[in-house]
Amino acid sequence: MPTISIPEDEIVFTAVRSQGAGGQNVNKVSSAIHLRFSIPDSSLPEAIKERLLALRDQRITAEGVVVIKAQNSRSQERNKAHAMARLQALIDSVSTPPKHRKPTRPTLGSQRRRLQRKTLRGEVKRMRAKVESD
Repeated sequence: MPTISIPEDEIVFTAVRSQGAGGQNVNKVSSAIHLRFSIPDSSLPEAIKERLLALRDQRITAEGVVVIKAQNSRSQERNKAHAMARLQALIDSVSTPPKHRKPTRPTLGSQRRRLQRKTLRGEVKRMRAKVESD
């Protein structure tokens, strides 16, 4: 299945300062990227929007905005590309509809084998019990 392309004008990039170690450079350079993508306002197909909003993902806010922070690299461009790749992976994960489950029933033989195993296990446990003397 072809991947769904996301128009870049629907994505808002914000440069912020990275966390963690970085020496003297860390407080001067805003190299981390916050990516914001509004699912309800996007041009994605409705089925994909519904599956994205149904995800229990901490990156998706209650308003349906995907927020991804990328700060792996010291380069702002590489962080931007990494954030885009993560957004694309999120959308690709819901692009194929889930398969519908066909309800099935256990066979008669499997039901009998299960009950035999339960009976045998009960016998073993009963044999372990203390013997009561009259």
